[in-house]
Amino acid sequence: SMKVPTMMTTADMAMIRDPTYRKISKHFHENPEVFADAFSRAWFKLLHRDMGPKSRYLGTDVPDEEFIWQDPVTAGSTSYDVAALKGAIKSSGLSISEMVETAWASASTFRGSDKRGGANGARIRLAPQKDWEGNKPAQLAKVLSTLEPLAATHGASIADTIVLAGNVGIEMASGVEVPFTPGRGDATEEQTDAASFTYFEPVSCGFRNYLKKNYAVMPEEMMLDKAQLLELTAPEMTVLVGGMRSLGVSSDERGLWGGDNKLDSTWFSTLLDMNVAWTATGSNSYVARDRKTGADVRTATRYDLVFGSNSQLRAIAEVYAQDDNNDKFVNDFIAAWNKVMNADRFDLA
Repeated sequence: SMKVPTMMTTADMAMIRDPTYRKISKHFHENPEVFADAFSRAWFKLLHRDMGPKSRYLGTDVPDEEFIWQDPVTAGSTSYDVAALKGAIKSSGLSISEMVETAWASASTFRGSDKRGGANGARIRLAPQKDWEGNKPAQLAKVLSTLEPLAATHGASIADTIVLAGNVGIEMASGVEVPFTPGRGDATEEQTDAASFTYFEPVSCGFRNYLKKNYAVMPEEMMLDKAQLLELTAPEMTVLVGGMRSLGVSSDERGLWGGDNKLDSTWFSTLLDMNVAWTATGSNSYVARDRKTGADVRTATRYDLVFGSNSQLRAIAEVYAQDDNNDKFVNDFIAAWNKVMNADRFDLA
């Protein structure tokens, strides 16, 4: 029969020519049972990587072993006194914006694409999340140092306590109760693949008015991408941004036009104010000047102003800006907030 010459790619040859790969290849060659086990584990990971935690698996073939890439979390308690913990949080001295922003930072890591991230596990208290610039490390450390003792005293997980604190902040600002379901657990460092979580770092978060640096992609486009990862609709994205601003959440003073940390729709009516003209002062900075006096009135980012300049988003903003729609705004904000806080609660589905 005809002999076909052996052909290999450079990738194939690297398995024996590269000293590091050769060492691994030699080990597998001499230990076929080790190779079989390594291959089966890698294959299983490849096929299940985007399915999220093990709790989402179905069937009798689900392995008993847990893998770190599944982001395992030990189940949290559901039997503690939620009302008592809420009272302690309310009396803790933390500001509304601190509580809301920390809860958002924890939960908004969720990615609908592979069902990873989210508030469950409270990995915001571990590296690398605790050190991310967008999470305001100094403020985060202050909030965690306040909430962790409260969680321990009441027998709650830190993950639950962080979310509950965000809810408390919203309730203080609105007078409306926010739904809460306990049961989140706290992940350990041993249960956390820190290297893989480095790719979760928010280089852009329109909800917090944060942009790490200027990119070729426009900030408002990055905000849309983030909203899609969180599985939010356009109205949900809109109401969350307006609500977060009214609660004092922003990377700086831009976009903060109220100052009273009251959850209402004033932000949208201010956004649509026709008595000012917006002028760019930087690639992501704008100032509103009074049309009559020319005085500087307020500042904003592209994240903020897209809700006035984009026709689809402006239509939504105009609904919330109506004088008689404040109740709708508050209820819609709480519903969207609750959706994000529970995005990774697959046990509730």
